[in-house]
Amino acid sequence: MANEKIITRFRQHLRLLRGLSPNTLEAYLHDVGKLLTWCEQEQKDIMKLSYDDLQEFSASLHDLGIASSTHARILCGVRSFYHYLSIDGYVEQDPSELLESPIQDKHLPEVLSTQEVDMLEQAIDLSKWEGHRNRAIIEVLFACGLRVSELVTLTLSHIYEEEGYVRVMGKGSKERLVPISQSAIRELHLWYDDRRQMKIKPGEEDYVFLNRRGAHLTRTMILIMIKDCAQKAGIRKTISPHTLRHSFATALLEGGASLRAIQAMLGHESIGTTEIYTHIDMTTLRDEIEHHHPRNIR
Repeated sequence: MANEKIITRFRQHLRLLRGLSPNTLEAYLHDVGKLLTWCEQEQKDIMKLSYDDLQEFSASLHDLGIASSTHARILCGVRSFYHYLSIDGYVEQDPSELLESPIQDKHLPEVLSTQEVDMLEQAIDLSKWEGHRNRAIIEVLFACGLRVSELVTLTLSHIYEEEGYVRVMGKGSKERLVPISQSAIRELHLWYDDRRQMKIKPGEEDYVFLNRRGAHLTRTMILIMIKDCAQKAGIRKTISPHTLRHSFATALLEGGASLRAIQAMLGHESIGTTEIYTHIDMTTLRDEIEHHHPRNIR
């Protein structure tokens, strides 16, 4: 069977049986596409690759200088592909079972303090039509720890102000309830005042955040906005919408919240992921040890 037909069936498997989001699905297919390209270059049949072949493919990714995190993600897509081939009977044995991912450098992303988040919001020009919208975006990201993909699909019908929760559609179409602060609700109301004056495109009426044409925002639009705010605020850190999600988790952790509670609010399947994306400032940790360890108490 032609590779194209197998890839089509793999796509259907990911979409129907695993319930992956469109972005994750396309990432998996893109990763398998890299393996297909390598097979063409090496004149190998993707259906007959051995473990040693996959090791060679992995080594080729390293030789290209691909970051370890990207390298690991590509191999994850490859393993999913061969797992599918194995369960559907295309291959007798899964050659990727013992394929190891590279050791990843655990460089933590930047984190903003509450004061720096305030600086971001204060850098916004409220005289512009999108001013209150942008402040609400930053406040909701920081107050709720949403992924940017969750923010752009957030709907009015999923915000329960009286109860103080928002219903979020996360990865793999999994829903969760996340508390929302009163400060975020206040910023939303200021945005709603401007939003009511807009002409909204049919079918876009329930989206919370809209562009000037009345359609829901894209992730790229929000990234550009946040980077612009950081520049105007004089924040030199390299930040993105995810920085606010990480800052949300950091603030909770330093405030005494448990990792399990943070895991639930972030929508992480694994507690290990939560441990990676939360961060305790080393100065704070040192101070805690100096004040509370029995060997330091006099």
